[in-house]
Amino acid sequence: MSTEMEEAASQMGMDADRLRLALEVVAREVKTGEIPGAVVSVGRNGAWFEHAVGEAVLGEKDPHPAAPDTIYDCASLTKVVVTLPLILMLLEEGRLRLDDHVHHFLPEFAEQGKASVSIRHLLSHTSGLISIPQLHSRGWSKEQMLDAILRKPLDYEPETQVVYSDLGYIVLGHLAALLFDEPLEEAARSRVFEPLGMIDSRFCPPTALKPRIAATERYPSESGPRWGIVHDENAHAMGGVCGHAGLFSTARDLSRYAALWLGGGKLKGRRLLSAASVQLATSLQTPGFASGKRGLGWVLKGDKFDASGDLLSQTSYGHTGFTGTSLYIDPLHRLTVVLLTNRVHLGREKSVVRLRALFHNAICAALIDS
Repeated sequence: MSTEMEEAASQMGMDADRLRLALEVVAREVKTGEIPGAVVSVGRNGAWFEHAVGEAVLGEKDPHPAAPDTIYDCASLTKVVVTLPLILMLLEEGRLRLDDHVHHFLPEFAEQGKASVSIRHLLSHTSGLISIPQLHSRGWSKEQMLDAILRKPLDYEPETQVVYSDLGYIVLGHLAALLFDEPLEEAARSRVFEPLGMIDSRFCPPTALKPRIAATERYPSESGPRWGIVHDENAHAMGGVCGHAGLFSTARDLSRYAALWLGGGKLKGRRLLSAASVQLATSLQTPGFASGKRGLGWVLKGDKFDASGDLLSQTSYGHTGFTGTSLYIDPLHRLTVVLLTNRVHLGREKSVVRLRALFHNAICAALIDS
């Protein structure tokens, strides 16, 4: 066992042997061919431990092993790492209310029976909008796609179901850019990434970073895997920058972001979000809904998409990304867990649902002073 692991385990109040066993859970999935590789980052007591295993890219002439600084396509983690904090900042600045109707800012959104849809509905996936996977295939420009979303009729009555929707977050990302009067990627950079020291987080990474990026899916119509280009088809068709997908980041950066939430909106003495916003966003916004348990953006314990496993506490919350990424926070255990894989590199039939739960269980079991 490495001295680095032993020291990190001691600082985090974890049993080093059990931490090693948790890492072996991930390594086993690499060995059995369920994932190409992974990078994990566990944070507690102001300390972080990072570990990489397997490959970031397969089938290339030169090896591309996964490393602590490997950059992953985060997919839907974009929703909670970019769009959510920007909307909360607008809330704190007195620019909007959660119960403001979306059409107050985007008049065309009132069409097709959407006049009652609020920002809160979009954040909690209770708006009545569902995703349209084939939107990208229509040959439309970004502006045409956005216009189609804004004018789309509802699929169910607002506040009657919890139905996960990319479209709601595309609208929220557009709204954030509109109210900040700058592109979404610039608002994310200046208001989230730079203040938190998230030096490797961005949309549309430059070609120079390609050797550090984990590749995603191989599309039959393309010569190689998506590599440094956003995997999500709708985000790709909209130029790679959206409120629902498009973020590229590292486990280290995401651990810093998770620590912000664990710290009640403050990281290393710098406050980025109010404690009130953190409390609100991580509180149940969908009481009485059999179809889901959601905060603002965050997946709460017991939701049908909850990936926390059995041992993370009832206070835990997090989010996942289709490409194979996840970020979880457990306030009771003062714990953050980031697991980044590029499982779609081996095909969409590969799943990390079980791996996430197994890994979270093993990490929680390693805590000594919980």
